[in-house]
Amino acid sequence: MPLRTIDSLGELAGKRVIVRCDLNVPLGDGQITDDGRIRASLPTLNSLINAGARVVVISHLGRPDGSPDAKYSLAPVAQRLSELLGKGVTFASDTVGSVARDAVNELGDGDIALLENLRFNAGETAKDAGERRAFAGELAAFGDALVSDGFGVVHRKQASVFELAEILPSAAGQLIATELEVLDRLTESPTKPYAVVLGGSKVSDKLGVIEHLLPRVDSLLIGGGMLFTFLAAKGHRVGASLLEVDQLDVVRGYLDRASELGVEIVLPTDVVVASKFGADAEHQVRPADDIEGSPWGESGLGLDIGPETAAKFAEVIRASDTVFWNGPMGVFEIPAFAAGTKAIAEALTEVTGLSVVGGGDSAAAVRALGFTDDQFGHISTGGGASLEFLEGKSLPGLEVLGWSAS
Repeated sequence: MPLRTIDSLGELAGKRVIVRCDLNVPLGDGQITDDGRIRASLPTLNSLINAGARVVVISHLGRPDGSPDAKYSLAPVAQRLSELLGKGVTFASDTVGSVARDAVNELGDGDIALLENLRFNAGETAKDAGERRAFAGELAAFGDALVSDGFGVVHRKQASVFELAEILPSAAGQLIATELEVLDRLTESPTKPYAVVLGGSKVSDKLGVIEHLLPRVDSLLIGGGMLFTFLAAKGHRVGASLLEVDQLDVVRGYLDRASELGVEIVLPTDVVVASKFGADAEHQVRPADDIEGSPWGESGLGLDIGPETAAKFAEVIRASDTVFWNGPMGVFEIPAFAAGTKAIAEALTEVTGLSVVGGGDSAAAVRALGFTDDQFGHISTGGGASLEFLEGKSLPGLEVLGWSAS
């Protein structure tokens, strides 16, 4: 059965429509440092407002422990959402209490309210399905229908994502529909040559993606902290760099499998090695097969791909018609170790086909490094959800909307 869309909900003018967004934005000193997820919610919200719906937005932010915590309040999000929509957004300082109830009851056609952080309520993320369903029932009292548009949480069986969609007439919003269209192209009909760039800290976080995509891609480029497990699997010493010893045999298996399939696994030929982890660390570029030849010997640790590797990766990316990237190439938050990530991002902006930035730290990195969303084919709003989709896993928040994995 295909994914249910907003059209399946019928006439929405005058109806109370709950919209489950993913407004889990990063905050610094109470200020939003990246509003990408808020911007991504606008097409669905504007379409409902223009249709005359009474819009009730719900979301989580951070990981409060099932009770109110001021540092995780959605109040700054309400302010930014109001600015981006160009209209007032009523903010309710609770989620299912009297303040929220009054805010919803006072909505007129085309009005919008944002309720406080869902995770201030233990039922949202409870392991017990009965607890989740009870909380979902309280939320359901505020709506005639649900539009699920928080792609970043569809891989989680949580009250507002799964049980609420079972209780109310429900459909996917425009953001989820767009995410699925792009991810489907990456798995079912990628235009060749197809390159996948994987970074981030751990190989174990990417095992499913490598397994599922290896038969589909032409090139697999490995950077980030996970590169050192690949180098070690090939017999190289990696000093104090991040290393998952328990994954060495698995990685050797992938290297052999890639060779059998004719897939090129491109590993770094040079890395930036530092004396320690920190902005004030001494560092130098070392050959990937001689990391311990640095002045710091076995205590040196790799924190970025080197310039030769960055140039090679960029060459492969620019020559590809489809590129998926997930995971920074180094510790991009520290300028001395950001060059590799910046080089990958720059190369993706020059892809003439489909370039996809896989959410999470990758999305944060490109924005932090000064790139804009429109320079890429697509920036996903869901890092973990994107990866689980590409692994072919079951995604409960989509299945409850009619979607099923192929």
